[in-house]
Amino acid sequence: MTDAFVDPDFLAMAEDELKRALTLKWRELSKITPWGDTFEGISPDGRNVEVERNYLWASAPGGDILVEIAVFSGPSRYDAGAKVSRLIPKTA
Repeated sequence: MTDAFVDPDFLAMAEDELKRALTLKWRELSKITPWGDTFEGISPDGRNVEVERNYLWASAPGGDILVEIAVFSGPSRYDAGAKVSRLIPKTA
C-alpha cells in the first residue's frame, strides 16, 4: 500500500497558514476555542482553493489546543487536499 499523493502546492499553503496560526499564543486562543472557519484563497501556484482552519481542545477544555489546517479545491475534493496540524501547549 502506498501513501496518497499530497499536492505540493496545497501542502505549501497549508504549512504557511499553520505557521501564521501558531503566532497566536495559547492565552489568546483559549478565549475563542473551539473555533473554526473556511475561506477562499489563492495557492502559491495561483489556483483557487478553500482553506479550513480549526482551533480545538486537544483532549479537554482548558488544556492543549490542536490547530488543524486543510487546503483543498472545493468541498467535494476535501479528502484530496493537504492537511497539517500542531499542538499549542497550555502555558502556565
